[in-house]
Amino acid sequence: MNRPLVVMVSGAGWDGVRGSERQLTEALAERVDVLWADPPVSPATPARFRGLEHTSRHWRPALAAVAPGILRFTPVALPGLTRPWIRGTTWPLVRAQLRGVLRRSGRTPDAVICCTPHEVLGYWGEGVRQVLYGTDDWLAGAELMGLDARVIAVAERSAVRAADLVLAVTPELAQRWQRLGAEPVEFPNGCDPDAHRGCVPATLPDGFPAEVAGVSGQLSDRIDIRLLEAVADTGIGLLLVGPLDPRWLPVRVASLLERDNVHHTGPVPFERLGPWIARFDVGLTPYANTPFNRASFPLKTLEYLAAGKPVVATDLPASRRLQYETREIQLAVEPESFALAVLDAVRLPPLPTAIAQRRAVAERHSWRARACQLLDLLFPSLEEDPVDSRDASAAR
Repeated sequence: MNRPLVVMVSGAGWDGVRGSERQLTEALAERVDVLWADPPVSPATPARFRGLEHTSRHWRPALAAVAPGILRFTPVALPGLTRPWIRGTTWPLVRAQLRGVLRRSGRTPDAVICCTPHEVLGYWGEGVRQVLYGTDDWLAGAELMGLDARVIAVAERSAVRAADLVLAVTPELAQRWQRLGAEPVEFPNGCDPDAHRGCVPATLPDGFPAEVAGVSGQLSDRIDIRLLEAVADTGIGLLLVGPLDPRWLPVRVASLLERDNVHHTGPVPFERLGPWIARFDVGLTPYANTPFNRASFPLKTLEYLAAGKPVVATDLPASRRLQYETREIQLAVEPESFALAVLDAVRLPPLPTAIAQRRAVAERHSWRARACQLLDLLFPSLEEDPVDSRDASAAR
């Protein structure tokens, strides 16, 4: 008997940062088949946006197996796919190409999960569960992502109406979508605790400070640079692991990176991230207090806890909720108080009980637990793998 088929229409390419959508997909694939759909590309799409496997011009849709139970589909759109006079053709083309892939495979999807506000839902017929999965507040982040907020608002309203299940990453996003008539299910981000087991700490340059505070993830204007500068001013090591957005305060960021006690690794694949986080004495979530960040659920905080590290984070709603689960997260607002909290955390002794408690919080928020929660919503009668039962109960 075939396993259920889920189509995951992602807002990020498979080759990009291994974020919420990809990690959830990998967890779902333990029990269902997944057809992952990249964002559309065109022959004119710059190579840096086509992903590592698509460095040449892309003229035809591509389909490839990327993991057990997961097929990756990359649709093609017309050049200028985001321009107003072309944009109307983009998602009808994507839907048509998806239908073609499904027809050739001889399968009908049991669920379509859309992780963008674009025109995906409402076209799949009866019997197909249509899910809107909000990993971020797209409207609040429109400017950050270089998108037209008016276009996003219209698309989002349409997607909310078309979905028969709406997942919101935070209560803040859920409340806004409730005003659009939805009844969202809160569906926070997760983590992969197994990825941090047994990691040997990475080696830093000779002479780098022994006490290290670290940030993993994308370095962009989501981060309050004042907090990083204040941490660097203390003299401890500041380790930055992840890609740098060149548009983010280039002069000020360059000055920070020139300091002897600051080290930037550049982009690091998820598979090699564990040793760098293992080198942290404390993990930092130094987000700016913006509407987009207030509605977000930072993945990095859970990854730090999965690695057994204490956390210092900006006092934002998601971090505050996690703090209710563990005393191992300290919250701060201003640069001075943030730096003082980092100094306190970086010097905590590595007590086995504290490390175990941090990891226990991460286990409750594993992607396997999230996948079980979602599959319970989509397919209540789907047989559960006995090894998943503990995580499933934790997700509820």
